[in-house]
Amino acid sequence: MKKSEMTPQQPQIELSKTTAVETESGGKIWQQGFVLRKVSRFITNSPEDAVMPIPVFYDPDTGKILGQGLPPEIRGDYDTI
Repeated sequence: MKKSEMTPQQPQIELSKTTAVETESGGKIWQQGFVLRKVSRFITNSPEDAVMPIPVFYDPDTGKILGQGLPPEIRGDYDTI
């Protein structure tokens, strides 16, 4: 089996056909950070609770998280745009 057959092909995206995602104040620059979620030791099957980092983008002026970057089931837990 060829290597190209083993890995799924990524779609070719033309950047000229994309649109900017603006902050609430009309800015175009976002900061990257993490939200941390605690995971019970009973779920991880380990002696202690674990911490799971979730990467997010947030507005540097307001601190609000870009909601589209969060899993839908936890969006309500954060102040999002």
